[in-house]
Amino acid sequence: MSDPIAPWLQALLRPKVVAVVGASDDPRKDAARPVRFLRKHGYAGSLYPVNPRRETVLGEKAWPSLSALPEVPDHVYIVTGTDRVEEAVVEAAGLGVKVATILADGFAETGPEGRAHQDRLVARARAGGMRLLGPNSMGAANIVDRVPFTTNAALETDSLVPGRLMALSQSGSLIGTLLSRGAARGIGFAHLVSLGNEADLDVGAIGEAAAALPEVDAFLLFLETLRRPERLAAFARAAHAAGKPIVAYKLGRSPEAQALAVSHTGALLGSDLAADAFFRDHGILRVDQFEALLELPALLNGRQPDPGRAGRPVAVVTTTGGGGAMAVDRLGGAGVALAGASPALREAVKAAHGLEVKGGRLIDVTLAGARYEVMKAVLDGLLDSGEYGAVVAAIGSSAQFLPERAVQPIIDCAGHGTPLAAVPLPQADRALAMLAAGGVAGFRTVESMADAVRAFLAWAPPRDLTAGIVPPDFGAVPAGATLDEAAGLDLLDRLGVPTVGRRLLGPDDPVPDGLDYPVVLKAVSADLPHKTEAGAVALGLADRAAVEAARDAMRARLMETAPSARLEGWLIQSMARGVGEALIGYRLDPEAGPVVTVGAGGIFAELYRDVAVRLAPVDPATARSMIAEVKGFAALDGWRGRPRGDLAALAEAVAALSRLGADPDRRVEEAEANPVIVGESGVVAVDALVRTAG
Repeated sequence: MSDPIAPWLQALLRPKVVAVVGASDDPRKDAARPVRFLRKHGYAGSLYPVNPRRETVLGEKAWPSLSALPEVPDHVYIVTGTDRVEEAVVEAAGLGVKVATILADGFAETGPEGRAHQDRLVARARAGGMRLLGPNSMGAANIVDRVPFTTNAALETDSLVPGRLMALSQSGSLIGTLLSRGAARGIGFAHLVSLGNEADLDVGAIGEAAAALPEVDAFLLFLETLRRPERLAAFARAAHAAGKPIVAYKLGRSPEAQALAVSHTGALLGSDLAADAFFRDHGILRVDQFEALLELPALLNGRQPDPGRAGRPVAVVTTTGGGGAMAVDRLGGAGVALAGASPALREAVKAAHGLEVKGGRLIDVTLAGARYEVMKAVLDGLLDSGEYGAVVAAIGSSAQFLPERAVQPIIDCAGHGTPLAAVPLPQADRALAMLAAGGVAGFRTVESMADAVRAFLAWAPPRDLTAGIVPPDFGAVPAGATLDEAAGLDLLDRLGVPTVGRRLLGPDDPVPDGLDYPVVLKAVSADLPHKTEAGAVALGLADRAAVEAARDAMRARLMETAPSARLEGWLIQSMARGVGEALIGYRLDPEAGPVVTVGAGGIFAELYRDVAVRLAPVDPATARSMIAEVKGFAALDGWRGRPRGDLAALAEAVAALSRLGADPDRRVEEAEANPVIVGESGVVAVDALVRTAG
C-alpha cells in the first residue's frame, strides 16, 4: 500500500537526513539553534552542519558545502544572510533535496526588488523539483518524532509536550507562543510550522497535504492575511473530508484595501467581514480570543459541524453566582441564546437532593456548595435532554483549593453527545489540568469560553459555491473602468436583477413625450459614482416643465460641485415606491475573493454597518439566510404590524448579483445596487454602480 503522505511533506516534517547551511558555532546566535535544538531534544537522524570556515560546529563535524556531504539531505535549513541564500537554494535543488527552509528576510516584504529576488528563488527551486518554506521562516517543529528543526527560542525548554494538534503560523514567533502556552496547560502539538513569506509552500498547500497525517486531529492557524485563498479553500475541503477541524485566529485587515473601493459595499468590506465570510463558507472556525485558539479544539473532540446546533440554546450551571452571571453575560454578548433548566429537571433534583434549582437563564447551585451528586445530577440531566447546543459549568473558588471535589463531577459527565465546557473563575491550574486529562474542554477565562462556544455553534460544513450556479453571460465590458449608471443598470438587467423603468437621453436631447409622471432625473457620468453628494439627482418631478427646470439647475450645479465630470447624458426613471430599501453589493475582495453583501439600503448602509456577507456566488436559500441576519430587515418582515416586504424577491436579487462570482474571467471588481426598493410584491434596483477589473 502506498504512503498517502506527500514526499515533500515527509521531508518537511519527518526528515531522516538534515543539513543546516550557515550553521554557527556560537550557541548564542540564531544560526546555532537548529543544531542545538535537534540534539537537545533527541533527533535520531543524520545531522550535517554546513560552514566552510570551521572544522566543527557545536561539537559536530562541519562540512564545506552541501555537495561535500556523504548523502543528500531530505530537508535543508538555510540560515545564512540574504545575499547567500540563492546560492544555497541552487545547490540544494541541483542535488535533489526535497525541501529547503529559508530563515533570512529581505525579500517580498521589502518591495519590488525583493519580490523579484523571492520569485527567482522559487523558480530556482522548482527547476530542481524542490519545495521552499519561507523566506522569513523560523522553521518546522515535529514534536511527536523529536524533529525540532527551528530557530524559535521556545525550543530552549527542557521538554516538549506531544499532542495531536498542528499549528500553521504566518508569524514565526507565534509558534513559540502556542508551544509555550500549550505546555503550561498540558496541551501538546504534533507539529508547528512557521510559514514566513509563503513564497512557495503556504498554509493551504501544507494543510491540504497534512490532512492525511494520522497523528493530527485538528489544525490551528495564526494568520496575518489570506494569501492564495483558493489553496486555503482546498485545505478546508480536505480537512473536512478527513474529519479534522480548522480553527483560525486572524489579525485585522489593512485600511489600504478599503481605499481601493468606490462603492458603499467596498467601504463596508474594508473591515474583516470578507474574511469572516471566507472562514464561514469554508467550514473554518474563527475565534477572536487568542486563548480560544488553543482551547476550542478540546470542545470539538471529534465532532463534526452541524447547522442544526446553532438553533439550540446553551445552559450555564454554576457554583458561583457572580462567576455564572459573567458567563451568561459574555455568552449573551456573543449572540448565544441561553436557557435554564426545565421544570422536570428542577423537580428531579429537588426530589433526589432537596435542592431548589431556580428558574431563569442561570442554573445556580451555589447553595449546594461543591456537592458531587448535585452537580452531576444537574449536568447529566442537561446533557441527556438533547435540548442544548452546549452546556457550560462555571466553577467557583473550590476549583482552586478543592479541584478533586469541584471538577470530578464535570469530568464524570464527559462523553455525552452534548458538548460540555468548564471555566474555573479563580486561578486554578490544577483544575484545568484535570479537565484536560479528563477529556473536558477547560477555559481559563469566560471571554475565551464565550468566544469558543459562539464559534462552535456557528460552525457549518464547507459550502459548495458552484452547485447549481450558472455563470453570467453579460457580454463585453471595458477593463479598468467605472461604468456610468445607465451601463450599470443594463448590466444588472443581464444578470437578472430587476431594475427600474428608465429612458436614457443625450446631453442636449429634448424631454420626450409619454413619460409616466412623477419621475426622477439623474445626471449620467462615470465620474459621479455618488450622485446624491454631487447634487446630481432630482426626485418627484411632476411634469415636463419640472424635468427641464431640474436639468438646467443640475447642469449649473455640477459646474460648481464637479466641474471636471464628463456629462454623458440624462437618465429619467420612474418613481419607485415600496416599504423599505436595501443594498446589495458584490466585490472581488483582495484577500477573500468574490463576496456578496446585503444590508440596510440608501444613505444608511455605511452608517449602521448592518450587513451580511458571504462568498459569491450564493443560491436564494443562502441569500435568505443572509437577509435574516440583518437587523434592519425586521421592519420589512411584518414587525409590529408593518406591511411585509417581499424578502423572497430580495433574496433572488442577491443571488442574481452574486453570479458575478461565477465569472471565470473575474471581469467585475465591484458592483452595487443601492438602493433596491423592496415592495410588498417584488423588488427593483433604482441605482447601480459598477467598476470593472483593470
